[in-house]
Amino acid sequence: MTPTAIQRHLASLLRCDRCPRMHKPVVVGRPVDSRIMLVGQAPGDREPRLGRPFAWTAGRTLFRWFSGALGWTEDEVRDRIYFAAVCRCFPGKLPRGGDRVPSPGEIDACAPWLEREFDLLRTELVIPVGRLAIGRFLEPAPLKELVGRSFRVRLSGREADCIPLPHPSGASPWHRMEPGSTLLSRGLGLIASHPAVASRFLTHGSGFAR
Repeated sequence: MTPTAIQRHLASLLRCDRCPRMHKPVVVGRPVDSRIMLVGQAPGDREPRLGRPFAWTAGRTLFRWFSGALGWTEDEVRDRIYFAAVCRCFPGKLPRGGDRVPSPGEIDACAPWLEREFDLLRTELVIPVGRLAIGRFLEPAPLKELVGRSFRVRLSGREADCIPLPHPSGASPWHRMEPGSTLLSRGLGLIASHPAVASRFLTHGSGFAR
């Protein structure tokens, strides 16, 4: 795959208008040619204005996790991991506060973009972040049975390793208390030791060693 292939894909994605209830603009990450894909849930209200996924408080927590496990800065993470999502547009606010959860129809409408990315990038490691993203790849189960483990999954006719992470939202205490804290550390360790991540260290000349 050449860089222009993913750039063309993102240009098409930015023009998507399949879901009338979703708020524009479409939020995408950098056109990174990476075998590692992070899949979020859906943008919040800040991401469309700031023009990138995980741009606000949850993102700061997420990049702190990666900094501790991999030693990468936020820019390095964004340059070495392809950022996708279950839905790429902000779903809007609920009348009583909080973000609206995308409907099953909206999730289905956005799914072909993710499937195309799996095919284009030849993904070897997928990191779903949060329950909605995890549910795109794995059967429903308590987080304690999913986080801290690696699974083999199939999407778009390709197999990849799947290492789920909890959502880094400050509203959820799961990752800050046991067993979540220990399972999060275990999951990040599995990501750090994955061959796809190790190849990114070698490619970029990092001094990472384990």
